[in-house]
Amino acid sequence: MGQEISRCKTSVRRGQPNPVFKETFVFQVALFQLSDVTLMVAVYNRRNMKRKEMIGWLALGQNSSGEEEALHWQDMKESGNQQVCRWHTLLEA
Repeated sequence: MGQEISRCKTSVRRGQPNPVFKETFVFQVALFQLSDVTLMVAVYNRRNMKRKEMIGWLALGQNSSGEEEALHWQDMKESGNQQVCRWHTLLEA
């Protein structure tokens, strides 16, 4: 596994069984590095003060977790400055 470059967290959504996160994260990556980068996305849940539990995850980039994720990353690399939005299914933790 490679080096972690950056980490971001959404704000906490308390008491919402199906929270919606409309947040944007920006990661600065040089164009020549895009083929060597993997973006890991993990979703966690914490009930009361218990440990957080991972609900699911996915990966985009060099070590994509599936074909759809790899295609999304490729489309983003080729899009220039255009935003490329896709829905992804989380893999079980």
